[in-house]
Amino acid sequence: MDRTVSLPNQPEQNSTVTLVESSSAPSGLELVNAYQTTRLGDPMDLVVLAAQVQKGDEFVKANACNKLTVIAEQIRYLQEQARKALEEAKRDADLHHAACNLVKKPGNMYYLYERPSGQKYFSIISPKEWGQSCPHPFIGAFKLQHDMSWTPIEDVEKKEVEIAIMDKLLSQQTSLPPYRGLNFKGLTES
Repeated sequence: MDRTVSLPNQPEQNSTVTLVESSSAPSGLELVNAYQTTRLGDPMDLVVLAAQVQKGDEFVKANACNKLTVIAEQIRYLQEQARKALEEAKRDADLHHAACNLVKKPGNMYYLYERPSGQKYFSIISPKEWGQSCPHPFIGAFKLQHDMSWTPIEDVEKKEVEIAIMDKLLSQQTSLPPYRGLNFKGLTES
């Protein structure tokens, strides 16, 4: 049985309260006085029920909004990661297509120059080694990684630290332990 009730402090808002259906013989047992067990009683009880329903609706809406906010932040983060991955892929492809008269080997540093014609080319000679006789403008230095990606010289040290950490993890632990539920060990101990 649905009843619509307006709350005393919010007369413009109505809440629908669903009451349990009444029965004169619940579970097959006849009640002594059906009126005493099914009467509405104090009309304020409906107002209290309506207030609870409204409060529940507000909490459900707030929880849903909070969860959606977290998901939206995750989506923005993933979009940013996708953008970076695409930019790196384009840079790597451009660098692989730069002119080069030598076989590029992973682990080596290569120096990118640009001719007056606009052609970009790789050299193994750094601008420092050229000194004053550097023939063309220097664009940048890149290290060819073993996965055939390129790392700009300013990021080489950071990348090498990351690779060293991964190598250490791989050499110390050949397989992960089986999952046995949540493990907060170390987080709660002082």
